[in-house]
Amino acid sequence: MTRLAAALAILAAGMTAAAASENGDASTFEYRSGCAACHGLDGKGDGPVSSQLKVPPADLTVLSKHNNGVFPFDSVYATVDGRNAIAAHGTREMPIWGERYSPNGVAELNVWGRINPSEIRPSIDPETVVRLRILAVIDYLKRIQEK
Repeated sequence: MTRLAAALAILAAGMTAAAASENGDASTFEYRSGCAACHGLDGKGDGPVSSQLKVPPADLTVLSKHNNGVFPFDSVYATVDGRNAIAAHGTREMPIWGERYSPNGVAELNVWGRINPSEIRPSIDPETVVRLRILAVIDYLKRIQEK
């Protein structure tokens, strides 16, 4: 099992049963939670709020295509975690998706939705949760790339 697969398995185990069954997998759940409102369910940039934005959301299905056929993992990771500033996402202190991908915000919230992480595994720290969430989004984006 790859590191990414193991990380996604851990993330999926921490999701509520309702969320997991409704959305199918952790990657889909994370993408829908943090990205789909603007980028759309299919990643083409046509989410329900896209028409209200000054800058149209990017088509996330062509990331590999625009990078000579190679998925730009490092760049995507840095964009989701806020190191690559995207004006439409807001500042690093308050990105459009709130604190979902920030260890500071996760530490103060109920990390897994309705389940307190300390009830599952007291050693899970907020930074790990954020990394798993970001890897889940990246996994989803890799799966929707145009061929």
